[in-house]
Amino acid sequence: MNRKHLTIAIACALVAPAAWAQDASTTSTDPARGASATNLDTVVVTARKREETLQDVPVAVTAFTADTLDTLAVEDISDLDSEVPNLTIYAARGSSSTVTAYIRGIGQSDPLWGVDPGVGIYLDDVYIARPQGALLDVFDVQRIEVLRGPQGTLYGKNTIGGAIKYVSRGLSEETEGFGSITVGTNSQLDVKAGIGGSVGNGALRGRVAVASLNRDGYGENLVTDQQVSDKEILAARVELGAYVSEDFDIHVNMDWMDDQSGVRGAKMLAPNPFNTLLFPQYGAFPPLDDRYDVRNGMPNINDTSMKGISAAANWRINDDFSLKYVIAKRESDTETNIDFDLTTAPITDVKAFYSDEQVSNELQVNYDAGGRARGVMGLYWFDGEAGGQVLNNFLNASFGDTQGTVYTNSVALYADWTFDLTDRLHLDVGARYTDEEKRADVLNRAYSDATFTTPIATVSDFDKTINFKNTSPKVALNYDVTPDIMVYGSASRGFKSGGYNIRANAVAVPSSAEPFDDEVVDSYEIGSKMAFLDQSLFLNLAAFHNRYKDIQLSVFTAYDSNGDGVDDAFFGDFTNAGEGTVNGVEVEYQWLPTSNWSINGNLAWLDTGYDEFITSGVNVADDQKFTNAPEFSGAINVEYRIPLSNGGDIATRVGYSYQSEVYPTTDLSEAIKQDGYGLLSAGVIWNANEDLSFALQGKNLLDEEYRTTGYNIPVLGILTGFYGAPREISLSARYEF
Repeated sequence: MNRKHLTIAIACALVAPAAWAQDASTTSTDPARGASATNLDTVVVTARKREETLQDVPVAVTAFTADTLDTLAVEDISDLDSEVPNLTIYAARGSSSTVTAYIRGIGQSDPLWGVDPGVGIYLDDVYIARPQGALLDVFDVQRIEVLRGPQGTLYGKNTIGGAIKYVSRGLSEETEGFGSITVGTNSQLDVKAGIGGSVGNGALRGRVAVASLNRDGYGENLVTDQQVSDKEILAARVELGAYVSEDFDIHVNMDWMDDQSGVRGAKMLAPNPFNTLLFPQYGAFPPLDDRYDVRNGMPNINDTSMKGISAAANWRINDDFSLKYVIAKRESDTETNIDFDLTTAPITDVKAFYSDEQVSNELQVNYDAGGRARGVMGLYWFDGEAGGQVLNNFLNASFGDTQGTVYTNSVALYADWTFDLTDRLHLDVGARYTDEEKRADVLNRAYSDATFTTPIATVSDFDKTINFKNTSPKVALNYDVTPDIMVYGSASRGFKSGGYNIRANAVAVPSSAEPFDDEVVDSYEIGSKMAFLDQSLFLNLAAFHNRYKDIQLSVFTAYDSNGDGVDDAFFGDFTNAGEGTVNGVEVEYQWLPTSNWSINGNLAWLDTGYDEFITSGVNVADDQKFTNAPEFSGAINVEYRIPLSNGGDIATRVGYSYQSEVYPTTDLSEAIKQDGYGLLSAGVIWNANEDLSFALQGKNLLDEEYRTTGYNIPVLGILTGFYGAPREISLSARYEF
C-alpha cells in the first residue's frame, strides 16, 4: 500500500499525543463528518524482520507505542490481554513473573523445564526460552508487537501460536532521559528512570534504565501474618552502541531482573477431606471468604532471578544487502513453594527449583534493491540447558524427588521473500527447516520421610535423546485494492517440538517415560487492512482456520501407590491429544471522529474443538474443550483530549473489556471455569508541557472477581483458584528531558 501518510496500529489503543496536533498536512474538514479530525500517527514495525509501516504488513499484528502503553497504564505484558484480539496472557498460578500465554487457543500452561512455550517471547530480538521471569515489566520501551498465528518462517524457536516482541528504547545522539514515580492502592510505589546519550561525535552511545516495582499484598497468610500476592521487583537494562561507520555498528544489551515477591494467594474452593480425616490435629480449614487470603504452611518464598547479555552487529554491505548477527546468553533461577492444599497440614506440599541457561545465535541477510523482490534469509541455532528439582510431600506419607536436565540443540534455516507481481499484487513465500535434538536426563525417586535423605525406590531413571525435523512453509498474497485498502490471504505451518516429561513415573505408568510428539498447526487466513476518511478511521479484519495436530497437554494422572486398589497419588503427565480445529474472526478498529475524540478497540470470535482425543482407546473428543480459549472477547477505549493554551493537554479515558467463559485448566473443572466477565478502567492524563505529565489511573474499577487459573486434583482433595487483581488506583508523575 503506497500511502501519503504513515499509520499507527489499528488496535494498539489510543494514539500518541502527537497524533492530535492540528496542522494543514494532517487535518480534514469534511463537513459531512461534522467536525475536523486528524490523521493517525506513525508506527514502524519489524514483524517481517524489516522495517514496514503497520498497515502495509499482510500479517495479523498489533503494535503498542511507549505513549500508548503509558496511556493504558500497562505495567507488564499481561496487561495487554484485553487489548489484543484472541490473546490470553497472565501470571502462571502461584508466581508473579512466570508467564502463561495463549494466542488463538494455542499455548502452554505448564512452566516445567523441558516443555516449550506455544507463544514465543522476544526481548530485543532474543528468544526467551523459559516462562520463568518472562512476564516482562514495561519500562523504557520503544514498542511492543504481538503477532498472531504461526511465525515459523521468520522467528527463532517455537512460535507455533504467535510471538510477542518487546523492543527497548533505542540509542540517541542527544542526551535524553526520564524519571517517573507511581503511588497507588496497596501501598504501590514504582520508580522508573532512564538516561542515554553519546560521547564525542556520537560514535559511542549508551543508555541505562532501572525500575523498582513494589506493592503490598492483596491478601495475607492468616497463620504467619505475612503478605501474599505482593510485588517486589528490581530490574535494569543497559545498552551500549558503537557506530563504527555509516555502514557498520555494534550493540551490546544487558538486562537483569530480581523478583522477590511472595507467593500468589489462592482461594480454596472446597474443603479438603483429608484435612479432618488424616490431620485433625491441625484443626479445620473451611474455605475463606477473601479470594487472596491463605493459611499456607510452606515458606512464603517465590523468588526468580533472570539476566541476559547479547551483542548485535549490523553491516550494510552495499545499497542492496545488509547483514545482522545476534549472539545472546541468558540465565534464570527460581525457587518456589506451592502449598496446593492451602492448609498447614502436609497434604500436598511442593518445593521446586528451576534453573535455565541458553545460548542463541542468529545470522540474517536482508536484500532490498528497490525492485520487485526483497526478502530475508537466516540461520538460527540454539543451545539450551534447563534443569531443576521438585520435592513432593503427599499426605505426609509419600515423598518424591523429581530432578533432571533437558538439553536442547536446535538449528534452523529460514527465508521469507516478497515479490511484486504487479504494482498492486504481491506474493510472499517462505519456509523454515528445523533440526532439533532433545536429551532428557531424569532421576525420580521416592524417600522414606520429609527430609528427602533416604531413598526407598526409584520410579524413573533414564537418559534418552530424541530428534525432531520439520519443514514449515508459508505462502501469502496481498492486493492493494486502493492506496488505503489492502486484502491478503495466507497459508502457513507452525511447529513445536516434542520431548520428555521430567515428572515421569515409569513404574506406575511406563508410557510416561516415552517421548511426547511434536505439535503442528496448519493455518489458513484471510484479512484486510483498511483506512477511511482521510486515514482517520482504521478497520482491520482477519479470519482464520487452523488444523491443529498432536496437541501437547499437561495433565494430572492419578495412580495407586501402595497396591490397595485405590488411587492415592498423582504425578504431572504429558500427553498428545490428537487433532483439533480452531476457527476465528478478529476485528480491530481505531477512529478519530474529531480532533478531540478517539475510539478504538477490538472484537474476537474463537471456535475451538477437538476432532480426536484418544483416552484408553476411546475417542472422547466430544467431551473435551480447549483451555484459555474464550469464544467471545473484545475491548473498547474512548478518549477525550482537551488542548491547553500552553501547548499541553488533558486527556480522559474510559475502557471496557469483556471475555466469555473460559476453562483455564486441562481437567475442565466446572468449579475452576471462569464465567464471562467484564473489566472497567479509566484514566486522566495531564500533559503539563512537553516534559512533565501526571496520570491518575484506575483498573478493574468495579472490583470484579475473576479466576485466571487453578488446581483440581481430586485424588488429594484439592480444588483451588487463582484470581486476577482487585480494584487498583494509581497516581503517576513523569518528567522527561
